[in-house]
Amino acid sequence: MTFEYSLTHPLLSENVPRWDAEHDVVIVGFGAAGASAAIEAVQAGADTLVIERASGYGGTSALSGGEIYLGGSGGTPAQRQAGFTDSTEDLYRYLMMAGGRDADEARVRLYAEESLAHHDWLVAQGVKYKNTFLPERMVEPVTDDCLIWSGSEEAWPFSAQAKPCPRGHTPQWTGWGGGQLLMKVLGERALALGAAVRYDTRVLALIVDAEGAVCGTVVRSAGQTAYIRARQAVILCAGGFAMNRDMVRRHAPQLLRSGEPIGSPGDDGSGILMGMSVGGAAIHMNEAFVTLPFYGPESLIKGIFVNERGQRFINEDCYHGRVGYHALQQLGDRIFLLVDQATYQEPAEFTRIGIAAAGETWEEVERDLSLPAGTLTATVETYNRHARNGVDPLFNKAAQWLKPLDEPPFVALDCRVDYAFYSHFTLGGLDTLPTGQVLTEQREPVPRLFAAGRTACGLPRWGGGYSSGLSLADSTFFGRQAGRHAAASARRG
Repeated sequence: MTFEYSLTHPLLSENVPRWDAEHDVVIVGFGAAGASAAIEAVQAGADTLVIERASGYGGTSALSGGEIYLGGSGGTPAQRQAGFTDSTEDLYRYLMMAGGRDADEARVRLYAEESLAHHDWLVAQGVKYKNTFLPERMVEPVTDDCLIWSGSEEAWPFSAQAKPCPRGHTPQWTGWGGGQLLMKVLGERALALGAAVRYDTRVLALIVDAEGAVCGTVVRSAGQTAYIRARQAVILCAGGFAMNRDMVRRHAPQLLRSGEPIGSPGDDGSGILMGMSVGGAAIHMNEAFVTLPFYGPESLIKGIFVNERGQRFINEDCYHGRVGYHALQQLGDRIFLLVDQATYQEPAEFTRIGIAAAGETWEEVERDLSLPAGTLTATVETYNRHARNGVDPLFNKAAQWLKPLDEPPFVALDCRVDYAFYSHFTLGGLDTLPTGQVLTEQREPVPRLFAAGRTACGLPRWGGGYSSGLSLADSTFFGRQAGRHAAASARRG
């Protein structure tokens, strides 16, 4: 009998011609979430297999900066060494705001209370932190230093609810791209502990028994189809869907305005589709991280962003991802960053932010941009008048970043959505409990199915609140939860 296997339709176990392999826990994807799940599952005594479509571990995690959002319980060693005290409640309040109106309180509370212990777990696996602090604003360090401001901690409205503290922790790695070091540590640790792995293997479908419980996967490798039984649980850690432009068009069409998806080819939504095929609910599929990395140089934070009507729309001292998120909410693609001679420095080349207009007066800049007369000039005049008094009543930009834009020549930097470097990845995914168990629309667990990483909708679920390091924090911590609870179900079985 021949079957057409599909990510959107599971195979009934009664139609499985044979079981080619059996394991307690089967993990789909060998990025940070999959590696963390494997470490915990193996250490809990489960016979664990990781299935990876690529030729090695890594996934999108290996393409990242390796930054993990950590804090609470008084502070990590890096925070304390830099003179910061980070309370669990401040971390909790910040993460609740960062998660948006549908922040998962149980998930946030668990992470806030165990974040410092998670830091120690990472170190125990072999992740090294230099525990030095870089106070200037940046996308990620180019040195091997550790601690940075990686979100909107110092910016309104977050600073009004939670005491600011830097929480971005990057591993000891020189240059961008520390994610490859993080994945080497986690991947090699999982393998050393005894996790089995099948590389160059694509999962075609989930397998369910007569009661609807997930009991295996159909895979294909080297032209051969195989059937792998999961005696107790399958964990989906297969990434998001930024690379599946059809899914993006269906769920997050605003991202089509910016053409720079971040991810590996595996971020095609396959894990989410498989979870949905057995009744899992996908939530916040419209949400995404969108960034315009306009700093450093950090002097540009003293400029002001305006849309094509000459109006401000954000406090510029917030995280660059929050700026990018709100830029995409504006009507039209034309976004400008206004600076004067004192604040101008050339943006990084990769950002594709050039000069759109310049002049000795803001009226000249306004005319060069073909904006309606009096729009941009009124915005600048209002901003300058309040900035001279050290306040920003409209957007609450912090005083340290306030400077009247009154030293000619004046410049409008071109931050067009359809041209400048607006990169993105998706935040929506399967609804899960903090344990990793996948939930139905009725929020009932799908039997024997877990998910973590960007296949699940975890801590980061609102683009306007994202901070660098939240994805890897979520993937590693809740990957661990999924591995541990899947192994526990194996022991009960």
